[in-house]
Amino acid sequence: MSGGIPVDDSCISAFQELKSRRDINTVIYRLSDSLETVIPDFEGNLTHDELLKALPAGVSRYVVYDLLFATADGTRQEKVVLISWCPARTKAEERIAHSSGYSTLRSLLDGVQVYVKATDLSDVGYEALVSRVS
Repeated sequence: MSGGIPVDDSCISAFQELKSRRDINTVIYRLSDSLETVIPDFEGNLTHDELLKALPAGVSRYVVYDLLFATADGTRQEKVVLISWCPARTKAEERIAHSSGYSTLRSLLDGVQVYVKATDLSDVGYEALVSRVS
């Protein structure tokens, strides 16, 4: 994709696994050390609390998370959420690259239902996410 940070093919494969098999509920991506490519960082099952602990302070990440929640009438729901995690303490150069990578991911990850830009853990708290998806 011209004009954006490229996404490694393994990122798309991890996303497809989350969508199709549901063996995992979380995929975390990061920028490569050179800030030139989006690469996978973690694939697995995390509780929401574990997800919050996995987000590093001062370092950006992208997260695809299969959010489970109940509607007001008690119906169980699932929504695939793409989170742009870019805390305030992230260095300017990384922040610029992160924004470009997020745009590329948004265009490539077909099936994401909700997009969230987060700079603080309160932006990705369980209730905050549920309020965005319901």
